[in-house]
Amino acid sequence: MSRTLVVVPTLGRRLDYLRESLASIREAGDSRILIVAPAAFDASELIDAGLADEKIDEAVPALAAAINQGFATAGPEVEYLAWLGDDDLIRPGVLDRSTAFLAAHPRSVATYGACDYIDAEGATVWRNRSGWWAAPLLRIGPDLVPQPGSVFRRSAVDRIGPLRQDLGWAFDFDFYIRLSKAGRLSYLKETVASFRWHPDSLSVRQRGDSVREASEVRVAHLPRWLRPVSGLWEAPVRWATMRAAGLVKAE
Repeated sequence: MSRTLVVVPTLGRRLDYLRESLASIREAGDSRILIVAPAAFDASELIDAGLADEKIDEAVPALAAAINQGFATAGPEVEYLAWLGDDDLIRPGVLDRSTAFLAAHPRSVATYGACDYIDAEGATVWRNRSGWWAAPLLRIGPDLVPQPGSVFRRSAVDRIGPLRQDLGWAFDFDFYIRLSKAGRLSYLKETVASFRWHPDSLSVRQRGDSVREASEVRVAHLPRWLRPVSGLWEAPVRWATMRAAGLVKAE
């Protein structure tokens, strides 16, 4: 049985993207691929084709809830967890290299790497050249730790608890901050995934709300004595984040 569980939450509306996403996970290394989708979505064709191992019906129609539900199915053999958007891609071999790194570095609780931004047709429009510095920056700056291609140590996730389901966009940001308090977020010096930047993407359509919520999460994790003066840097950070998103969109 695989030691790695990859959860793919989906509404099942973009089958071409979903097939590409699942196929990329298969090429990324040994894993159990679990689709979490509405009851009406029939994933039997994808499972028969070997692109996924199982599909479960979502209990709550929300992204963070679907990921939590998927993670909760992990058996005792699972040591590593990941999730991937149904329109994102992970690079070949990344899961195997990431889990090998975590096995060799017990103080690390997660891995991440650089991430390409691709358009609806798959052309690269920008690259997030994140580095080791992105992890400590989480506490005071924008979230530059790409979620696609990240792999988490299951024991660390069990310690910090599930994704916050009361957050609509910044649940991954909050998750990374909590993980960083449990151990090291380790940067792999390679491009690990592609994030699809297109008009239907949740983070593109509601970018302003996403940036606002991320700011609230960041402030909530500050020491209480710092929160009253957080506006000194939160306003420019929000502006810079929106500006960066605009530049990517304009490419």
